[in-house]
Amino acid sequence: MAFAIPKIDYTGKIKPITLGKGPKAVNLGQEDTYPFHLFEGTMPNLPKIAIEVYDIAPDEWAEAALEPYKDVVNDPVAWAKKAINEYGADMICLQLASTDPNSQDASPAQAAETTKKVASAIDVPVIVYGSANQEKDAEVLRKVAEECEGLNLILGPVQDLNYKQIGAGAIAYQHTASANTPIDINLAKQLNILLGNLGVQDDKLIIDPTTGGLGYGIEYSYSVVERIRIAALSQGDDRLQFPMICNLAKEVWKTKEAKTGDTDLMGKSSKRGIIMEAITAMLLLLAGADVLIMRHPDAIKVVREMISDLTA
Repeated sequence: MAFAIPKIDYTGKIKPITLGKGPKAVNLGQEDTYPFHLFEGTMPNLPKIAIEVYDIAPDEWAEAALEPYKDVVNDPVAWAKKAINEYGADMICLQLASTDPNSQDASPAQAAETTKKVASAIDVPVIVYGSANQEKDAEVLRKVAEECEGLNLILGPVQDLNYKQIGAGAIAYQHTASANTPIDINLAKQLNILLGNLGVQDDKLIIDPTTGGLGYGIEYSYSVVERIRIAALSQGDDRLQFPMICNLAKEVWKTKEAKTGDTDLMGKSSKRGIIMEAITAMLLLLAGADVLIMRHPDAIKVVREMISDLTA
């Protein structure tokens, strides 16, 4: 007797959203099955990779991570173009590190000017992330939203103490909100409800569940991302049926394993961080991530090959 693969009948479906605008806008969502379970359902829109670009030259990056971008780190526009033209970025994630009150404390106007320059110079969607200082991000992202009206940026992290300000800016100026909570399915659902009540439409919302790097909380992150996807598809939870974005690169590359030099025990530092980033990304894809924010081109290459293999 022929073997029949057991199949699950899913009651839910991930909502469709479009990021960016124009010919290279990115479509996400519409999955009606668990990640890569193509024997059970469909994934019309495969996961996408966003490459990080910082608005100031990073001074704490591991040498291996800095090497591919060392000629452009002082120019975010050139950096973004290189990420697209040489490394095939589907999207750009502009990290507004200069706005951190503990760093340069750049003004909202400065951040908006940089964002507009980057977004105007490229034709792929732009994710704009603040410093995760909730009070400062509320000011910065509201100004960014205003100055980049109609470009459908992805603004984040939108958190519990600033969702009204950033959410209102996203609504008024036609952007997408990236709802960020600290690795907790109930908090993720609650923030989605709050943003919905504020007026953020379902096609303008993406979940950022927060993630840890390999060896630094990836197990818990995997569990929460997976549970969000299970609740969305198998339990029909309408407030969790959104695509997910995972801002993983900074979590991986800040670890001591990624920064430590060559050792007999851990091997070559130039390979170690790349492997850690690739494995972290793969795990998050298998859990349910739709967008990965990554850094090293070699890690990105490995992940793209995995996506291709799993969907061949």
